[in-house]
Amino acid sequence: MLKWLSRLFLFGLFLTISALVALFVLYQQIRTELPDVSTLKDVRLETPMRVFSQDGELISQYGEQRRTPIAVAEMPPLLIDAFLATEDARFYEHPGIDPIGISRAAVVWLSTGEKRQGASTITQQVARNFFLSREKTVIRKVKEIFLALHIETLLTKDEILELYLNKIPLGHRSHGVAAAAQVYYGKSVHELTLAEMAMIAGLPQAPSVLNPISNPRRAGERRAVVLGRMLDTGKISRSQYEDAMAAPVAARYHGAEITLNAPYLAEMAHQFALAMFGEETYTRGLNVYTTVQSDEQRAANEALVNGLLAYDLRHGYRGPADTLWQGNAWEGEQIRQHLEEQPSYWPLEPAVVTAVAEREATVIVKGKGEIRLDWNGLKWARPYISDSRQGNAPRRAGDILKAGEQVWVRPQGEGWMLAQLPEINGALVALEPASGAVTALVGGFNFTLNKFNRSEQAARQMGSNIKPFIYSAALDNGFTLASMVNDAPINHWDAGSGSSWRPRNSPNVYDGPIRVREALARSKNVVSIRLLRETGIPTTMQRLNDFGFNTASIPATESLALGSPSATPLEMVTGYATFANGGLKVTPFVVQRIEDAQGQVLYQAQPGSQRVISEENAFLITEALSSAIWGGNSAGRRWNGTGWRAGRALERKDIAGKTGTTNDSRDAWFSGYAPARVATAWVGFDDFGRPLGRTAHNPNLGADQVTGGEFGGSAALPIWIDYMKVALQEHPEQQRRVPENLVTVTIDSGSGLRADGQGLAEYFVQGTEPRRYGRAGNSQQFGGTSITDELF
Repeated sequence: MLKWLSRLFLFGLFLTISALVALFVLYQQIRTELPDVSTLKDVRLETPMRVFSQDGELISQYGEQRRTPIAVAEMPPLLIDAFLATEDARFYEHPGIDPIGISRAAVVWLSTGEKRQGASTITQQVARNFFLSREKTVIRKVKEIFLALHIETLLTKDEILELYLNKIPLGHRSHGVAAAAQVYYGKSVHELTLAEMAMIAGLPQAPSVLNPISNPRRAGERRAVVLGRMLDTGKISRSQYEDAMAAPVAARYHGAEITLNAPYLAEMAHQFALAMFGEETYTRGLNVYTTVQSDEQRAANEALVNGLLAYDLRHGYRGPADTLWQGNAWEGEQIRQHLEEQPSYWPLEPAVVTAVAEREATVIVKGKGEIRLDWNGLKWARPYISDSRQGNAPRRAGDILKAGEQVWVRPQGEGWMLAQLPEINGALVALEPASGAVTALVGGFNFTLNKFNRSEQAARQMGSNIKPFIYSAALDNGFTLASMVNDAPINHWDAGSGSSWRPRNSPNVYDGPIRVREALARSKNVVSIRLLRETGIPTTMQRLNDFGFNTASIPATESLALGSPSATPLEMVTGYATFANGGLKVTPFVVQRIEDAQGQVLYQAQPGSQRVISEENAFLITEALSSAIWGGNSAGRRWNGTGWRAGRALERKDIAGKTGTTNDSRDAWFSGYAPARVATAWVGFDDFGRPLGRTAHNPNLGADQVTGGEFGGSAALPIWIDYMKVALQEHPEQQRRVPENLVTVTIDSGSGLRADGQGLAEYFVQGTEPRRYGRAGNSQQFGGTSITDELF
């Protein structure tokens, strides 16, 4: 017996030595194919790029994989227990491989011939996820074992577990437990319930088919397995188990936890980072901090959307988005299911009309349930006929709505009102004048509807927004704010075309000799043309080029004085920033800095500037544009500037600005500034040929409504005002600093000459102030020729 035992021992020893030798030989053969696991010490998990506001609010996220790395010490113990109980109960005991599990898998393979993946420890899964493919072959399994053993000598158990819980794919593009918690439940890992933790811990086996969004039934079954193992291993009590088992399998897809809506700006930041880092942009975990302030961006969002909806409302109701039934009404549940499939476009929500009374209607709103639209939310909806015609005002709700119609609604105070998707569009962009940093940017009504960024891509005719640049050139070429120019019709015969060019003021009113300050403030078209003629087209074109406008595409004709050249809102606001900051051209930028996942700064903006006009020139234009807000006096009469609504709304003297409207009112602009902010608002149709139209008085609405033609002062200026109300809250009113080379002279408002007695104070560059005294009718002379001689 002893002899047989001895032989058996020797045979076993032989087999063991043979196995070790075979293992050593196999290791030597594949050693060169094994990756260097030491890279795990400095592993960089593929994490998406995130875009933030200047004050740290998340704007967007770019990258195929959703991952938010988190340390093991920050993970809830129950979440870790759920994974260990399910995936590797002996994780803290084995050396990287589990001999019992391997033996079990080997027996299955030898007896059935099936190559199953089972018996992989968490360390082996780390080896596979970081270094190997997922093919089920013996050689891949052997490599996995060798790598796991090596990893265990290099990293601590907690380090291995941390890599695993941050790397593992868990479905719906989520990688790691923190990303899965956000994707499925919209929570951080600390907010998860036991049932939700068990659900996530059950995903590694087959995340695409076991997740609670794609297959709630199978997900529930897998959750039960996880909870059962946690109970068996003593990680949870019986009562915890029963409560978690009773919890519903409830999950829905949650996108990135966006806290600030600025998609147009986010895409600009995305393109900037992509140009700098290439495809690594999507995997390096870059944190891009933009220049926008969250409160100002929200104000810009609301200002533009409200302005576009206000325009749309006064032009009439175009009818329902759809008609769902005309006979038998749908049941409530059918309506709710239908609405859940419809998109929402903030602040508009889809709704279905279920009942119409005399002066109210009942609708079911997506996600809100049944609400009542009272007459105040309906009475605006007279029929839309064309952009310039509206039908009769409604008298009852039945004139507007019918049961079965799908419509749009939006919040209004404590209630709701009928609305519609606007066909009009617009943009709003604001800068810090001194640096060029973009503080707010909106490129259209809704990014989901249309990703075209009108703030930087829509080159539209400038209209009267060009005039400050024309006047800037004139002030450097013999004119002053007190110079008298003839505001009278122009009739220019063109022998080549055999026709006359007759530019007109808007409105078509002429005042005769008028001071330059008043002409700019009241946006006199014919004065702008006369200034262009006196200054010269080449000189004016050079001035436009100095401000950053692309003059290569601008025809060198007198029509440029009326705003025929095109510019984007971003180019326009950059030009006005030069007036706001005292004559310096800045380069607008949206990215303040870029950091890697560890917080190391990879890029830091270095704003610069270049002087393109004198401080005196910028001050004088600002003075005239201030008169566009506050108006003035001339020869005993009081006049308003084109931007008078801004003065009434903001009630501060340090603002200046200019309206702009193009031919047939196809584009409406307002550009204006205070010392701390400069902003441009633009409104128009994406169809260049479609005019903004006009509106008639709506008897259902109050006296304070916009009627008549659509212009910069009615369509764009209210948007600018609403934004500036918020943007300037933290910036107290400032008195303008007068440049040293300017002097103040009392002038006669009717002639622009020195006043012999009472008059108006006016600024002049030293040496350009009038020497003669005069009264209305005496014209100031330039170069021996009277500026007012023409047509006088």
